[in-house]
Amino acid sequence: MADTQRAQTEARTASMKTVHTIKITLRSSRPPIWRRLEVPSRMSLDQLHDIIQVSFGWGNYHMWDFETAMGRYGEADPDLEILSAASRTLDDVLPSVGDRLRYTYDFGDSWEHDVLVEAISPASPGTAYPRCVTGRRACPPEDCGGIWGYVELLHVLADPGHENHEHRLRWLGLDSADQFDPEAFDLDQTNRNLAGLAQVLVTA
Repeated sequence: MADTQRAQTEARTASMKTVHTIKITLRSSRPPIWRRLEVPSRMSLDQLHDIIQVSFGWGNYHMWDFETAMGRYGEADPDLEILSAASRTLDDVLPSVGDRLRYTYDFGDSWEHDVLVEAISPASPGTAYPRCVTGRRACPPEDCGGIWGYVELLHVLADPGHENHEHRLRWLGLDSADQFDPEAFDLDQTNRNLAGLAQVLVTA
């Protein structure tokens, strides 16, 4: 009887452990820069911030926030009316498929990311989350002036005759422009980077 009750309890607990599949797209990027992630539904928004930083390749140097229907969440700042991101979970603010929010990183360059819930499903036994399913294109360099500054940077790098070409190479620490590939995305490396944040929700 005890074994049956234990099994029922474990089954109920497992059913509560769900995963959000979210697609995160860097707003106004053309072609789009994006990542598709599977993340624990009950993770806090400050944990989601860490995951976005790692999966895109940002350096976590700047202020950030989530704009949701329930308010703004980030590092708590009463003057900016930002509430603590640790106080809300992902499924608090995005409870349903099709829900969206905006994540902004670096209030100066204003890197805006659209976060869309594509699916909500039970966690798979033995699988560690978060994990990146797929994605496209490299993260822009930090402090390059936002999405429009990044477009200009790519234009300058592509033109060896541009007056700022050598200056931008030095700023990036590159010997040649082909050392930065805007199309590059390494799924395996992204998941290796995420491994330190991952945990198994349901044991096999």
